[in-house]
Amino acid sequence: MNDLPDLSTFGRRIMIVGPTNAGKSTLAVAIGAKLGIPAQHVDLFRHAPRTDWVQRPDDEFEALHLAAIAEPEWVMDGNYSAIMPARLQRATGIISLDETLWRRYWRYFGRTLGERKAGALEGNRDSIKWAMIQWLWRTRRSGPKLRAMAEGTGLPVAVCRNERELDRLYRAWGLTLPLA
Repeated sequence: MNDLPDLSTFGRRIMIVGPTNAGKSTLAVAIGAKLGIPAQHVDLFRHAPRTDWVQRPDDEFEALHLAAIAEPEWVMDGNYSAIMPARLQRATGIISLDETLWRRYWRYFGRTLGERKAGALEGNRDSIKWAMIQWLWRTRRSGPKLRAMAEGTGLPVAVCRNERELDRLYRAWGLTLPLA
């Protein structure tokens, strides 16, 4: 992470992108608390509550996403390339996270086997899934692509490539880790 822009330059509609388990949801909650704006998690639009991550129908997912981005202010974590263009049109700033694959696996197993993560489904019954283990592997190189997308928008961008840089961002912006 090079020069870190002040949080105030990101406006009131902030996107957080990055690979699965890079810390997006936790950061969204921390920024939302700091700025007093709603933290929105795209995973919660995609998956039905009180399930083991069962996907909603596409039209319902898209409608929930469109309603959320129409709001005047939000900090929203998640990718989902099919719906990202609409979010990019409304965003006023982007934070791009990345993390090593081993650390992302560590977070996945930790949140699934015990600690409740920010952005978890209401009444969620999570379990270790072979599909998620494979997804983490398949997306192991998605961080640079998402970072390039963010940097190409012309919006204010902050980039954290690892946990050390993310910790620096938390300190610089006076953010507090949310309680699980």
